[in-house]
Amino acid sequence: MIEDLFVPQIPLLEKALRSLLVFVFLVAALRLGGKRELGEINVLDFAVLLLVSNALQNAMIGADNSLIGGVAGASTLFAANYVFVRVVTRSRRASRILEGAPTVLLEHGRLLPRALRSEAITEDELRSAAAERGFADLLAVDLIVLEPNGHLAIMGPDAAGAWRARHDLT
Repeated sequence: MIEDLFVPQIPLLEKALRSLLVFVFLVAALRLGGKRELGEINVLDFAVLLLVSNALQNAMIGADNSLIGGVAGASTLFAANYVFVRVVTRSRRASRILEGAPTVLLEHGRLLPRALRSEAITEDELRSAAAERGFADLLAVDLIVLEPNGHLAIMGPDAAGAWRARHDLT
């Protein structure tokens, strides 16, 4: 019994490799799935995330339920995240590849239907988000941007000008 707790059933290198491959898969899948998956999720998004975690669990742990194997897998995930974060913060190109770019959804009070479809966001969701931030109507909003982290940035003219200048969209 005690042996099952401390003796991994698969080699630690295999455990680390499995964990790293699942991590890379999830980063790629979430990146390809869109920024919406990272922001305010709906019931369908939440269900998918729960099921994906369950589906990938066995791919990561294999036949190993030992404490040492679990710590090795978790340590690999923390290390991979540390490396990815450092790469993203040091390289704008890596940031664009791994995290994506902001998407303008509304500009000068006008919706951009192609961007909304691409990001699977409805006009009602934008209206609701704008109202939460004190805008009575979308016409009062100058710019709505879906950031790579899933956050909706909703700006009036002053903030929008600064955002455009920071992102070279003036």
